[in-house]
Amino acid sequence: MTFEEAKQYAAAHVADRPAFPGRLSGKIAVVTGGAQGFGFGIAQALIREGAQVVIANRGEKQGLAASEQLGENSFFIQCDVSDPASVEQLMIKTVEHFGGIDLFISNAGVLKAGSLHDMTPENFEQVTKINYNGYFLCAKYVSEIMKAEFEANTERWFDIVQINSKSGLVGSKANFAYAGGKFGGIGLTQSFALELVSDPEKGLFVQYLNAGKVPGAKTVEDVKEYYLSKSPIKRGCTPDDVAKAIFYCVEQTFETGQAIPVTGGQTMLN
Repeated sequence: MTFEEAKQYAAAHVADRPAFPGRLSGKIAVVTGGAQGFGFGIAQALIREGAQVVIANRGEKQGLAASEQLGENSFFIQCDVSDPASVEQLMIKTVEHFGGIDLFISNAGVLKAGSLHDMTPENFEQVTKINYNGYFLCAKYVSEIMKAEFEANTERWFDIVQINSKSGLVGSKANFAYAGGKFGGIGLTQSFALELVSDPEKGLFVQYLNAGKVPGAKTVEDVKEYYLSKSPIKRGCTPDDVAKAIFYCVEQTFETGQAIPVTGGQTMLN
């Protein structure tokens, strides 16, 4: 199947969605970076609410294991979000397996903390290619599928959601590569929304410790406690917390291009 054929097939089958119990009944979702961490937790929540979910992951072994654990309503597709050909194949294979795409969660990301002095051009480029360029590529290709589906059935709504970070709202010391990509991600989201509106921890605290982001921190636990102390709720964010924001995005039909903080009050919008 070519990409053009995938668009036509998705449009022809936009109404052919199996109904499962839950708020996302009849939705076909893709979660990039969905084999572990927050991505896996989000995929679990989507399936619990009736969605069929594609786990898109660069690592094949992890992706297959995650899909097997999630059960028959999930499917693994190997994908490198920084590679246009790989992203195009992700869309084609999703349509071939499930028949279309209703919800795309751009979650794949990497973090390489370090000072301006220590950050290598290679590491900066890797973070940017995945966190920023990867989001652009995913939105570029999936929006074509969604536009074809919308033209076939204007009663249906389709959603692209980027899992961002509080580092996309405020600068992050010794973490500028990640923060820059996340700031850019919000700019992309707002810009995509204006264009498309008519159509539709692993290692984190260790890197922060090594980069000296937390003054006086001696252990990973010191770093963790520092960030927990910033939240009025005094706990970390869970995949279920993020999933609730995703459900809001999907159910909301009079909003687009918004950054929805799920930060425990660490960052509040004016």
